[in-house]
Amino acid sequence: MEAIEPAYSTTVLLLIAAAAVALLLFLIMKVKLHAFVSLVLVSVLTALAAGFPVGDIPDVLLFGFADTIGSVALLVGFGVMIGRLLEVTGGAQVLADTLINRFGEKRAPFALGVAALLFGFPIFFDAGLVVFLPIILTVARRFGGSLLFYALPAAGAFAAMHALVPPHPGPVAAAELLGADIGFTLLVGVPVAVASWYVGVMLVTRFLGARFNISVPDALFGDVNDGRDADRPKPGQSGGGDGGGTTLTRTAPAFTTVLGILLLPLVLISFNTVLATLITAGTLEEGQGWVDFLMLLGETTVALLITVIAAIVVLGRPHGSMADVSSILDKALGPICSIILITGAGGMFGGVLELSGIGTALSDSLSDLGMSLILQAFVISTLLRVAQGSATVALTTASGLLAPAVKAADLGEFQLTLLVMAIAAGATVLSHVNDSGFWLVSRFFGMDEKTTLKTWTVMETTLGLSAFVIALGLWAVV
Repeated sequence: MEAIEPAYSTTVLLLIAAAAVALLLFLIMKVKLHAFVSLVLVSVLTALAAGFPVGDIPDVLLFGFADTIGSVALLVGFGVMIGRLLEVTGGAQVLADTLINRFGEKRAPFALGVAALLFGFPIFFDAGLVVFLPIILTVARRFGGSLLFYALPAAGAFAAMHALVPPHPGPVAAAELLGADIGFTLLVGVPVAVASWYVGVMLVTRFLGARFNISVPDALFGDVNDGRDADRPKPGQSGGGDGGGTTLTRTAPAFTTVLGILLLPLVLISFNTVLATLITAGTLEEGQGWVDFLMLLGETTVALLITVIAAIVVLGRPHGSMADVSSILDKALGPICSIILITGAGGMFGGVLELSGIGTALSDSLSDLGMSLILQAFVISTLLRVAQGSATVALTTASGLLAPAVKAADLGEFQLTLLVMAIAAGATVLSHVNDSGFWLVSRFFGMDEKTTLKTWTVMETTLGLSAFVIALGLWAVV
């Protein structure tokens, strides 16, 4: 669907958006109404207030919901299956033990973050987080303390790579719209992402983890027993079942086997992301059979499906019947229904705000701010991010808006790339209730909405601000 012609002035539309967010927070945090019900209700009220024809409102609601849930349901479903098999067979513990032996207990959060930075190069934020989740939970269970010490470094690493580094779609689209070289954007984006992750995530996590003691949730991967999963064997020992009566007789898999399972989606997804980048850059032509086939294998959903099948064959089937494995996978899917619905409803709310024309009206009113291009890029992207929730939409909209001014300014290649970084930084800050990623993190880490705002939203903001400060500093010296 396309955005409607704004029925009201920008000021009125922004007031509607602010009132909608305030009402949503009130219903969830004060009234204690279920988040899914609250999101759908506020989405309907926002659509009515924004001036959508009554007959179009069902389609408006489905626009964001279907778009979000169509991808999230498959990603979360397949990801939890992989995670559950890793957890039940002891694979997650094997990987966690190896990481800790290499880096040491005190550097466990740093080790998780570095691993997530590497895995996050081709994998989108949500897919990477889902696949990495059992490793995060296993390390957190082993050492205790707040889950945030271990979860935020990894989640922040995926967020940084997704926002700042090609071949992720946001920075690729921004580079293309502004005329920046994608390869050079990659070379600049990687060190900016790593530096902003360390400053805006690792250092901030020490404060957030000390202030908020978040327990490890057991809804997704089984009960906690003395710091370890009740159904998970220690490495080298036989294990029990999946906590629900299903038994797999096994020894823990080898580290190379676990690493291979985790690297499989990384390799497959890289086919799609790298080839898409080469096509965008004009190095390859679209429509070639082998290119299309590799890109199909690299579609995130297909890649995770292949990985689930590989995990069943390598981890599950050798140690139990297919009925046992199917029972484990079936029990893994039950707890994620709420996560999928709430995330989809978050996408619904963001979609209503997007289609209401708030972004268009805001862009038009900010087209001539009388400030430097890099500051204008950050401000516009930030406001678009806050208004409608989607980082990718904020990136592409801000880039399109700035493209004429950037072209007229006749900037050098390095400056063009820094503008991409500034726009990506603005599209990262202030993740809140109209962002589907906010709900994914909230539910995966077992945090209520208020705590998520005080932790995840703060971390995303410090990450984005760190990236912008780096870009601004480099802009000043070129």
